[in-house]
Amino acid sequence: QVQLVESGGGLVQAGASLRLSCAVSGRTFTDYTMGWFRQAVGKEREFVSAISWSGGRTAYADSVKGRFTISRDNAKNTVYLQMNRLNPEDTAVYYCAARFRMPITTTKNDYWGQGTQVTISS
Repeated sequence: QVQLVESGGGLVQAGASLRLSCAVSGRTFTDYTMGWFRQAVGKEREFVSAISWSGGRTAYADSVKGRFTISRDNAKNTVYLQMNRLNPEDTAVYYCAARFRMPITTTKNDYWGQGTQVTISS
């Protein structure tokens, strides 16, 4: 069993930055593609970003491209999401996801974290 624990959420003003972390335990971290998703109140969960096992390949939603950066530290079994120039539309619960040796998808990931709230005030 794999456990994912997110941290780093909070309440900040528009234009600020936050860094989310997702600590992974229970299996070999490098076997998993990792991703971040978010869900705002009243909306579907949406893809934010993903990273390959080595960190060599990344992907971003158009809405965050150029502002967010995903990274992973395989020695620490942790994936990060650096979020810059935040705006109120980024307000959501952010979830970390892991998928075993396959690309991240919206619905077929193997494990999910419990989520961390990010709130951006205008």
